[in-house]
Amino acid sequence: MEPEIVDLAKCLNKMGAKIEGAGTNIIKITGVEKLKSISYTVMEDRIEAGTLLCAGAITGGNITLKYRTPEHITPILHKLEEAGCQIQIEKGKVHLKADRKLKAVDIKTLPYPGFPTDMQSVFASTLTIAKGTSMIIENIFENRYRYVAELKKMGAKIVIEGKTAVIKGVRKLSGAKVKSTDLRGGACLVLAGLTARGTTTVTNIEYILRGYENLDEKLRNLGAKISISKED
Repeated sequence: MEPEIVDLAKCLNKMGAKIEGAGTNIIKITGVEKLKSISYTVMEDRIEAGTLLCAGAITGGNITLKYRTPEHITPILHKLEEAGCQIQIEKGKVHLKADRKLKAVDIKTLPYPGFPTDMQSVFASTLTIAKGTSMIIENIFENRYRYVAELKKMGAKIVIEGKTAVIKGVRKLSGAKVKSTDLRGGACLVLAGLTARGTTTVTNIEYILRGYENLDEKLRNLGAKISISKED
């Protein structure tokens, strides 16, 4: 039901496939003899967009993101606003201005158009420095809290109870050597490092590089002090 599946079906149908039901919970595919070559523009990455917006939020930033389909990230934008960020949407752009101290929020991951499970760890990282206690309930995948042990090395106060993460905000995180456990867990550690006091080293970054193109360059353009070493 996610927009990426709808986009894929549009592309394949343009190539001559017969696919019905994209965007619903039942997709019907009728086989064809062959597909044809086409030119197609792939949709924007909504999880990358959400990650960059959270990077602005966790650092108290003021950023503008070029993004044509904000309706795909509505639940992310709503939670950022609930956390105290100001969001403005213009044609092809999303503006975010974050308060210096974010507010705690509660999140439940749900199938699209609900809050995306792929943003769960990224948002958890953002909430580690929010004022108050936040609660995240993971309803889609099991074993998606492996990153929590790494955030704790940086001073985060998080307790896991089954599919629920209880996050008590702290004043500041501290830099540490941490390890990516997966793609989104790695991204959440990078965001934590942006706001942490001192230097943070994230290892196993092949996970991050697989899902984010030039993330270090994009963050440097926003003022981050970040680099990739050959060892990682």
